Parts: sequence; structure tokens; C-alpha cells
Amino acid sequence: MSGRQKVLLAALAGLLVAVYLLAVGGGRHDRGDPAARPGWLSGLGGGTATVDPATVTVACAPPATPPTASAEGTVVTFRTACLLRVADPGGLRTLVLRSPASFAVSAPAPGDAEVTVRDEVSPGDDGTAVAKVAVDRATEVALSCPGGGGCTVTVARS
Repeated sequence: MSGRQKVLLAALAGLLVAVYLLAVGGGRHDRGDPAARPGWLSGLGGGTATVDPATVTVACAPPATPPTASAEGTVVTFRTACLLRVADPGGLRTLVLRSPASFAVSAPAPGDAEVTVRDEVSPGDDGTAVAKVAVDRATEVALSCPGGGGCTVTVARS
């Protein structure tokens, strides 16, 4: 190995050590915010992978008003229960459901798992209850309203 190659190798090793020390020592020392948006690096990836509300059909237990379209997505109002049928999204997507009140959701897990995931979501600090359901094939997602007092849930675009 020539002297020039040794110098170049030493400079590269020094640069790698400097980058490592910067990454380890230059980070934030807090626990982070899981609700925060991803950083600048996320802009290099593809677009959001959410289910298009137009591909979701709705069947609610009577009496229920028909779903309506809004700027945020499809608004579903029901008294006790509703079944959302999601068309095959062609890959792993997220079905985003938003409501100003608590609601329960039940859906099969994606992939080959024989598991049904159930959750009851409540409004957070911003006053909105949000459920995100992973969908990778045509599936049915059940919604219910705790107490049977009626719910309004939006199948959101994002």
C-alpha cells in the first residue's frame, strides 16, 4: 500500500469516527414525542399510504343516515354499530378513522395472522379520537358506539 493510500484510509477512518461521535453525542436527550411528525428525512420517502375513503363502503345498523362526503373524507353517523368494507388496497395501507367522541373498532390483523384486533379510542388533547387500522387486503372493520348513544366517525384521507 502506498503512502498516499494510507493517508486516504486514515482520513476516511477519522471521518467515520467524527460522524459517529456527532450522531451519538449530538442528539437530543429527551424521550421524544411519539405524536410528532417525522423529520426532514421522511420527505425522501414516498407519499402517505392511507386508504382512499372512496374505496370504503358502509353498512350501518338502522336507524342510520347515509354516509356523506366532506373535505376530510367520508362521514358516517350511526346509533350502535357499523360495518366498513374496505376494498383491496393493493398493498399495506392505513385506514384512518376520526371522531369527536369515543368509539370502538374491531378488525382482522394484516397478513396471515388469525387475530382480531379490538380497541376503544377516546379523544386526546386535541378533542379528536383517532384509530389507525392496518389493511393489506379486502377486509371488514366493525365500529361500535359505547353506550349506544350514537357516533359520528370520519373515514379520513390522512
